[in-house]
Amino acid sequence: MLYKVEHIGIAVKSLDTGIDLYEKLLQTTCYKTELVESENVQTAFFKIGETKIELLASTTVDGVIARFIERKGEGIHHIAYAVDDILFEMNELRLKGFTLLNESPKLGADNKLVCFVSPKDTNGVLVELCMDRPD
Repeated sequence: MLYKVEHIGIAVKSLDTGIDLYEKLLQTTCYKTELVESENVQTAFFKIGETKIELLASTTVDGVIARFIERKGEGIHHIAYAVDDILFEMNELRLKGFTLLNESPKLGADNKLVCFVSPKDTNGVLVELCMDRPD
């Protein structure tokens, strides 16, 4: 079951510029940055109440975030929902006809296992399932 919005991912050209902007906008500081080498992405996190904002900047000119910004510009990239059992949720979504962009969960930022659902099946919104990695 999807039980809450875990974070909203926002694609930015420059992480430094994005951090400065969102610290002013949200009136809080970035609490964490992290490199996700497998995705060629540098991330920065902010927390507002129970929800996190994740800024995503490409570390390569041909990375997934760089390509996204080329096509759509900076802005909302995805909405992530927290789940208790990512394998169960992935199977449930497959049975309901959703296309998953990952065959199995992969390691994501903020100590999460993640899987993405095709935006073709969700009215153009890239949906991410995320679960805390077991210790």
